[in-house]
Amino acid sequence: MTALEYKISRPIKELSPFVESFWMIVNESEDSHKVTVMPDGRVDIHFFYSDREAFHASIAGLEHAPSQTEIPARSVMFAVSFKLLAMEYVLGASVAALVNDRALLPDDFWGICKDDLDDFDQFCRKLSDRIHQLIRAGNKPVDPRKLKMNDAIYASKGAASVQAISEAAHWSSRQINRYFNQWFGLSLKAYCSILRFRASFAQISEGKLFPEDFFADQAHFIKEVKKYSGYTPKELYKNKDGRFIQLSTLK
Repeated sequence: MTALEYKISRPIKELSPFVESFWMIVNESEDSHKVTVMPDGRVDIHFFYSDREAFHASIAGLEHAPSQTEIPARSVMFAVSFKLLAMEYVLGASVAALVNDRALLPDDFWGICKDDLDDFDQFCRKLSDRIHQLIRAGNKPVDPRKLKMNDAIYASKGAASVQAISEAAHWSSRQINRYFNQWFGLSLKAYCSILRFRASFAQISEGKLFPEDFFADQAHFIKEVKKYSGYTPKELYKNKDGRFIQLSTLK
């Protein structure tokens, strides 16, 4: 099995409503590594290069189905994973057209170049400064309804009902769904289902192959896991050849 190097860093407090994490995956071996990427409710911006591919940046929208890909040999990827509010208040652009898809960004996007991928800690600091600048430059206070919606969704790990989120945000479910479809390309219910699935990663990686608070019963748990991963909880736990990259990083 190809050995990969992982690192993850959480954002400073001021950025936590917008940024989920910064992370890196480096494959220094001569072999590519096949992986299954599962939906996790995040929008990612990747900065990448390998021996065969020039440095480039790309943005990946939300996913509602698993995808098969590979981490190329001799490759480096640094990335930032965003929460929902970042689309409006950091990127200033909808990702509705990027569901299960990605798009290339300008090579000089946010001033990041290939040399910035030599030092992960410095990369995190530079990107944090840039994101902070974008939020200030937007001069747009976060809508309190959207902030409360954001908090309710993430605090419950997707387990809160649409009605509960609507009531917490003092915002009608119809308006929230219009907002979700406009900015993210999914309904609120669909997004919460994905986030609830992601919350199961930790327990599955520990071999706890039964439903916890987020699922009604064992049948519902298995059905949802297979829907978003293509595999049973037992198969995910085995993680043969480190195929399930999001579970591998937890270890």
